[in-house]
Amino acid sequence: MDSDLAAILVLCLYAAVAIALVIRSIRLCKYGWRVWVLYIIERLYVPLMFRCRMKNGPPPFPTQGGALVLANHRSPVDPLFIWLNHNFRSNDRSIRPIGFMAAAEYCAKPGIKWMSDTMGNIPVNRNGQDSAQTREAIRRLKNGELLGIFPEGRLNYGTDLMEPNAGVAFLALKAKVPVIPIYIKDAPQCGDDMVAPFITTTKTRVLYGRPIDLSAYYEKRTSPELLVEVVNLLWSRVAELGEVGYAPAQLPEPATPSPTVAPKDVTTPANPVTSSEASS
Repeated sequence: MDSDLAAILVLCLYAAVAIALVIRSIRLCKYGWRVWVLYIIERLYVPLMFRCRMKNGPPPFPTQGGALVLANHRSPVDPLFIWLNHNFRSNDRSIRPIGFMAAAEYCAKPGIKWMSDTMGNIPVNRNGQDSAQTREAIRRLKNGELLGIFPEGRLNYGTDLMEPNAGVAFLALKAKVPVIPIYIKDAPQCGDDMVAPFITTTKTRVLYGRPIDLSAYYEKRTSPELLVEVVNLLWSRVAELGEVGYAPAQLPEPATPSPTVAPKDVTTPANPVTSSEASS
């Protein structure tokens, strides 16, 4: 056989094997080909651009069942850092999407909408008055999905963590799922520019905490005091990972009731925090 022909046949065989492996990998991704494609792009892009590494891995994401992923928020790239190594587990490397609560107008941006829809993000209105997003978040968590949230509600340009939104505790308690604390260190920041961080080279590190079990709080009455206690517990774990301080959540100022309207016992807080784009 001619050596050139033999070389061509070998290359064709290699290509066929590679294609077969890709097809097999896509078929094994039970969440569809779009999730698989997005994850492959991220696996190539994030480590090269941001030199992102696990500092104390492997990450504790469950292979099945719901979990609330809690992280500090310094960059619009943060969701990519959280998702990057989520499937690096000793017994299973299946890809799972992590939906994030994000500002509705950001989810609708050209180029972002496809990724947002693929990940299953929950668009949140800026006014925070629509409880439909909160109900949807709880439904997804109970349905065994992973949900990411940034309690600070906007980008943090300081060192210590800002005050968290107590709505995070409401989600965790009502859905009765474990909470995974994460601290993202040295994420790219470019002021109010929401595009520049995606093309800014950094050396980012992600630190994972052990899942937090809140079952001791499940049977307690949901009150503002309980939500503040729980969210501060969760937020302190994130601060410990980053070895930084944090501003604890505070009880809301008591509203002065109208003389003609009886005050209500409000146990459902406003919409939990969104991703960084809520402040853009």
